[in-house]
Amino acid sequence: MQYELEFPCKKEDLAPLRAGDTVLVSGTIYTARDAAHKRMTELLEEGKPLPFKLEGSAVYYVGPTPEKPGQVIGSAGPTTSGRMDAYAPRLLDLGLAAMIGKGARSPAVKEAVVRNGAVYLAALGGAGALMSGSVRELEIIAWPDLGCEAVRRLRVEKMPLTVILDTQGGDLYQSGPAAYLASLGSSQG
Repeated sequence: MQYELEFPCKKEDLAPLRAGDTVLVSGTIYTARDAAHKRMTELLEEGKPLPFKLEGSAVYYVGPTPEKPGQVIGSAGPTTSGRMDAYAPRLLDLGLAAMIGKGARSPAVKEAVVRNGAVYLAALGGAGALMSGSVRELEIIAWPDLGCEAVRRLRVEKMPLTVILDTQGGDLYQSGPAAYLASLGSSQG
């Protein structure tokens, strides 16, 4: 199935999504990678507010390249999500609704996704130009000293993504290969 989703969103908006579905994401999403996640965790430990409201938000694991004249953003392909696995469960427990990246996630992240009715969406790796084409506005909102890893607020329009982890525990990295192998067996029988 294909869905359109607007961020920020309500957890109920995520409930129909299943691993393997495609989603066109619009609205406001935030960028954050390793260094930004470390700083967000430090803020939480100090009891200080984060640079953006987590409730209903989506975080895109991306470190965009500098934009060329006339562009909103440079290439904006996903980074490997597993590097944020140590931080993700806590952010999900605090209301983060979606994570966008590439690659498999740890069992702790999968459990936190289900526990919180959240999702993990994959952006097409190696297609940074395609992903950047969905970005309409960009504003650095925290830690400009981090360069490409600074936290940015993006306004996106119909960013094409795939549901990898859904609210029910579905995992496309498990079900996809199994379905493929099953189809091979049925075509040979």
